Amino acid sequence: MGAARMRQGNGGMEMPLKFSQWMDGVGPDADIVLSSRIRLARNLAGLPFPHRMDEAQSAILLEQITEAVRALEPQWAVRIQRLADLTAVERMGLVERHLVSPQLVQEPIRFQSVAINERESVSLMVGEEDHVRIQMLWPALQLEEAWRAANHVDDALESRLSYAFDGKIGYLTACPTNVGTAMRASVMLHLPALVMTRQAPQVFTTLAQIGMVVRGLYGEGSEALGNIFQVSNQVSLGLAEDEFIHNLTVVAQQIIGRERHARMHLLQNAEVALADRVGRAWGLLTNARIMTSEEALRLLSEVKLGQELGLLTETVSATFAQLTTMTRSASLQMMAGRDLGPDERDEFRATTLRTHLLGKD
Repeated sequence: MGAARMRQGNGGMEMPLKFSQWMDGVGPDADIVLSSRIRLARNLAGLPFPHRMDEAQSAILLEQITEAVRALEPQWAVRIQRLADLTAVERMGLVERHLVSPQLVQEPIRFQSVAINERESVSLMVGEEDHVRIQMLWPALQLEEAWRAANHVDDALESRLSYAFDGKIGYLTACPTNVGTAMRASVMLHLPALVMTRQAPQVFTTLAQIGMVVRGLYGEGSEALGNIFQVSNQVSLGLAEDEFIHNLTVVAQQIIGRERHARMHLLQNAEVALADRVGRAWGLLTNARIMTSEEALRLLSEVKLGQELGLLTETVSATFAQLTTMTRSASLQMMAGRDLGPDERDEFRATTLRTHLLGKD
């Protein structure tokens, strides 16, 4: 499914909502792993970090990055644009699709920019905490594949840019915790059974003890809405990139095993109660006329669990990741083609869910 489109009868213009490749819902362990992400932080030698740059230095940075990114166009089809040229809703739409961080779109928007390819698997953030952050976002558990792609883009940029690099400690970054490989590898996981069986806190405590960080839906400082969690490496110094990726892959597989075991436990010991919960979630999603964002994510999480366990036989054309994205605030307003107040968003969200879950346009 490439895009969601709604009919809007309240004075707005019909607009498509584009879905990113990572939302396809196919690949290894896609029933639990929504996406795999590799992010590389890079800074240019001879320029201060973004929070210390003046206007002239910002212009130099943007010019150099733009020239280097344009050289990537033939192979990666990326296009760079200033965030100041986008509306606030469009910027938040990028956050909701996980293409940029919430920090990048915070006011004031000055020289901050983003370069994205057609399938939205490649995202280059310019002017966040570091000069440029290279991000690869792939569906399911595909960390190694995402790393190979990120490494190719990094090499292509480095052939045209002079990175700030120290022979002893590695890549220099604005935050000391990113020094070294300056890499963050992460997986986005859907873990409803671990939450329902109250095993999640123990699992997350264990992850912290082995150097992993657990965050919410949109990374640092965000809530784990819809039973969606991001797990990533805590430090980027001391190991090579492939070692970090191997370690995270092993950890992800262990979490997947725990989640599957918890699902089977629920199915064997509380099938009727679980089926009732899933059925109620489906009923609300397909009949409600008003739906908040938090409620939609919770109910969609339960419906996805029911589908994976065979407790819900209804066919849905959109994936879980696509459905959760289209119910977010900015995405709804982009589909509506106009600004929506809180009450209007709740109503339009319910309409959107009924449309896509019941297959009625």
